[in-house]
Amino acid sequence: MTTRREFLASAAGAVALHSTSMTFAKDETVTEKLPIIDTHQHLWDVKKFTLPWHATEDVPSLRRSYVMSDYLEATKGLNVVKTVYMEVDVAPEQQQAEVDYVTDLCQRGDNPMKAAVVSGRPGTPGFEPYARKLAQNKYIKGIRQVLHGASTPAGFCLQPKFVESIQLLGELGLSFDLCLRSGEVLDVVKLVDQCPKTRFIIDHCGNMSVTSTDAAARAKWQDGMKQMAARKNTVCKISGIIVTANKDWKTADLAANINDTMNTFGEDRIMFAGDWPVCTLKASFAQWVGALKEIVKDRPVAFQKKLFHDNAAKFYGI
Repeated sequence: MTTRREFLASAAGAVALHSTSMTFAKDETVTEKLPIIDTHQHLWDVKKFTLPWHATEDVPSLRRSYVMSDYLEATKGLNVVKTVYMEVDVAPEQQQAEVDYVTDLCQRGDNPMKAAVVSGRPGTPGFEPYARKLAQNKYIKGIRQVLHGASTPAGFCLQPKFVESIQLLGELGLSFDLCLRSGEVLDVVKLVDQCPKTRFIIDHCGNMSVTSTDAAARAKWQDGMKQMAARKNTVCKISGIIVTANKDWKTADLAANINDTMNTFGEDRIMFAGDWPVCTLKASFAQWVGALKEIVKDRPVAFQKKLFHDNAAKFYGI
């Protein structure tokens, strides 16, 4: 069972800017220029925010600021037309400051951010008034609390107060992102069943490592993902797993997990996500996009448009 510390540490061994040769869809004039909505855009300014995990996890390359100008440089030429900010686990007392920070970015016309998913702590005493205030902000689409941290035990999301908070999100029209250990997807199915009015997004293909040779663990993940996909209030982000690859990864190393996930959820319930700058532990943003385009190159152009743009536009209303 991989903890958050182990997950990032395994990725931090080297930053591999490899040069695997890639071919794209046969109709390059169409697919090369596909507009992209990045549904998982991390930004953090260490002059403004304290990220507790910076002090506890062995990821030195992520301890500096990553701001909008850095993101624009990293995505230059890739036709990223819109983004959805994803919370970065700021110190709890800075959650409202995070909301204000991303709201300002969404309101400005000098960047692609159009919506945000912010930090929250379901089940805590102040969660309800916080969530109700968020629901009045047209740019805030949902909340996330990372569930794979070392201090978060298995089954944490099934505590009654936590479940009540997630039910409230559904009543308020807010979604909840599920970032969890791959072996606990079945636990989250129980949460989803108790919250039929809440929309759930599974981050990073359910966080199954692409290097795992544990057949039982893979089967458990696949079973959990199939059960999640059977619940119609769930979608899945195609992202994140690149940091679980070896430093000399090749596109083919990622294909099995990605294809399993896409086939399980179907073309209408998957969305591209960059997970920048975390992805830079193993690849640049451009290399991640290129690898995914290679994996889906033989699928219909309509499928690719849904994956990279259309589904996200519909889901987030952007």
